[in-house]
Amino acid sequence: MERVFKAIAYILPMAFALAFLVPVIAQGMEALGLAAPFGLTHLTFALIVGGGWGLFAQATCRWI
Repeated sequence: MERVFKAIAYILPMAFALAFLVPVIAQGMEALGLAAPFGLTHLTFALIVGGGWGLFAQATCRWI
């Protein structure tokens, strides 16, 4: 049971990034009327930024 909890705790930063940060970034860009760089869609840009941030958080065990 402990291994299950450790596995869940290990993927939590990436799950938070994909489930929360990506939609917030994409909807925030749309609400503010900001265009994504390089001709990307809002969602693609949000996946790159939010996914990268989540991957950083998972690798370093910190968000900042």
